[in-house]
Amino acid sequence: MIADSILDTIGHTPLLRFQKLTRHLPPGVELYAKAEYFNPGGSVKDRAALNMILAGERSGQLTQDKIIMDSTSGNTGIAYAMIGAARGYRVRLVMPANVSRERKLTVENYGAEVVFSDPMQQSDGAILLARQMLAANPDLYFYPDQYNNPANWQAHYHTTGVEIWEQTGGKVDAFVSTLGTGGTFAGVSAALKKRNPYVKCYAVEPAGAAFLSRGKVTNPAHKIQGAGYAMPLPLFRPEHCDGFLTVTDAAAIRAARRLAAREGIFAGFSSGANVAAALRVARQLPPGAVVVTTINDSGLKYLSTDLFPDEVSEDD
Repeated sequence: MIADSILDTIGHTPLLRFQKLTRHLPPGVELYAKAEYFNPGGSVKDRAALNMILAGERSGQLTQDKIIMDSTSGNTGIAYAMIGAARGYRVRLVMPANVSRERKLTVENYGAEVVFSDPMQQSDGAILLARQMLAANPDLYFYPDQYNNPANWQAHYHTTGVEIWEQTGGKVDAFVSTLGTGGTFAGVSAALKKRNPYVKCYAVEPAGAAFLSRGKVTNPAHKIQGAGYAMPLPLFRPEHCDGFLTVTDAAAIRAARRLAAREGIFAGFSSGANVAAALRVARQLPPGAVVVTTINDSGLKYLSTDLFPDEVSEDD
């Protein structure tokens, strides 16, 4: 394959079949994960970011004199920065000050400018600051607004969900996904249920920020970056949700460490949450069932955090 642009390599990621983490599942139950860290920006967010920017170009809202500006906890910002570099746009990102050092450095090295929001306000603070910046200079920015832009979930409806269906030969019994903006869950669940309305789709929230399922937040400072924003998600499609699951920080971290040590898959916090929840679903299914989740990003973005220990014990 010869690509004319790095952006041409977004999508068509492999579907990985787990071999070791599934040993205690019912006979014949299989668990697969879409390896979204194979995208050039290193995460599932490359798909949505590209679709939102292309939609902005088609509508005429995004022109070369505009600055791409949005709030982000990291991965969408990295995608914006990469796409901006490839297509010649300036990029300005609003990020909580407590995102991992690797995420900050990555967007800056793509040439994007970072404005930091109060980390105690989590995503709400970043969104509020971004909207204040837009209101102060509406002609300066193109604001994709990833939390409300339908091009976000449509990216997964037209690509991720279709790829999962084709890669499994249409044999999908359950799909499990953490909720960030809600775009991945909304797009994939809609695509799968269009093809088979009996596919069960489960949404995952951090246990301390189960805002949609339980209506309460006990730990807004949870560690599952990119999920559990504790606010309404306009892109979320409740009619496609067959149930909610919650995952603790400890369970997400344990699953991420086991992914690395036992499957050779080096993944981040939300991927650990996905796998922990998907294993829970898989244990309840009959023999021969197929469960699919996503590996949202790489663990390389979290080396400065406590996701991976300096010394690994046998329990990890």
